[in-house]
Amino acid sequence: RSRNEIVFTSGATEAINLVASTLSQTCGKPPQNARELYLTEGDEVLITENEHHSNIVPWQMACRRSGATLKHLPSNAACTASGEFDLRSFEELLTPQTKLVSLQHVSNVLGTIYPIQAIVQLVRTKAHPGAKILLDACQSLPHMPVDVQSLDVDFLAGSGHKMCGPTGIGFLWGKEDVLNSLPPYMGGGEMIRDVYMDNSTYADAPARFEAGTPPIAQAVGLGAAIDYLETIGMERIHDYEMELGDYLRRRLEDVEGITVLGPGVGTERAALCAFVAGNVHPSDFSTFLDVEGVAIRAGHHCCQPLHRALGYSHSARASLYFYNTKEDVDRFVEVLEETLRFFGSLGNIVDGGEGGNGKDGDDEGFVPIF
Repeated sequence: RSRNEIVFTSGATEAINLVASTLSQTCGKPPQNARELYLTEGDEVLITENEHHSNIVPWQMACRRSGATLKHLPSNAACTASGEFDLRSFEELLTPQTKLVSLQHVSNVLGTIYPIQAIVQLVRTKAHPGAKILLDACQSLPHMPVDVQSLDVDFLAGSGHKMCGPTGIGFLWGKEDVLNSLPPYMGGGEMIRDVYMDNSTYADAPARFEAGTPPIAQAVGLGAAIDYLETIGMERIHDYEMELGDYLRRRLEDVEGITVLGPGVGTERAALCAFVAGNVHPSDFSTFLDVEGVAIRAGHHCCQPLHRALGYSHSARASLYFYNTKEDVDRFVEVLEETLRFFGSLGNIVDGGEGGNGKDGDDEGFVPIF
């Protein structure tokens, strides 16, 4: 509704930390300004086990400072066996003490798409009357239309480089009145009204949260990226990716020896698939595929609690965007199957050799061969 609702940050990580830090700045004590929002002992913060570390660690720190309690929805409820978000289990965790709910829009590992409007409705009726909702939209903004007005969240964090923009920039969207009820995040130039030797007064949002020299070049680049995406059309991007992602999921279903994490074939999901394969370390997969010109990611994807809940330490992930094609998927599957055959030919070097298969989140023993 207003440009004052957009705060430029270094990325989505800083955007989430901004909210978590300002809410816990008083360490649980009432602020001098009675209109400021804050967390205190007895309050509850609710997240899910499937979150990116950037939406877990800041809340751990905020709760440690403020005395609030951090609660989480278990992984198997955030993404059930049928690939759905268990609204009933989520509702059971909401109490009149729930002051903040922070969750992702789309899982960067499982591809699950959360039913945000239904979640928001539950929070508005079951949580504290003043409860705030933060949405990590890093995996949704580049891939689908996102309307903050219809979603009715209070904050939304976005990342520039995930939506064709430069690195080093992201943003926090917030309802203007809510932003102005938060204390400053950092002190310095541009975020003040008046400075005296014994006190200072602060500007309204967004300047209140943008101390120092702004990321001018990055902001221009992000603006160009957004214009580019809107020229293509977010509906077109979403529809194409849904078709392409379903094709990827179906192709992987036919690959012997791998387990795809997240929703099964036929369930709506983002255009990505994380997978594991017996005793083959995901880093070995990514190395061999890279040699053949196929880029995937290997690791825990900044989601260690999620992987631990699934019983793995790492996974490999193939991610698609609007510039990919079905031919790209076919080539990926072809090279993946060749790599699986190669590791199968190694026999007991992989099967039963040192390191196990990384089950039960064993990071120490499960190491790459190459």
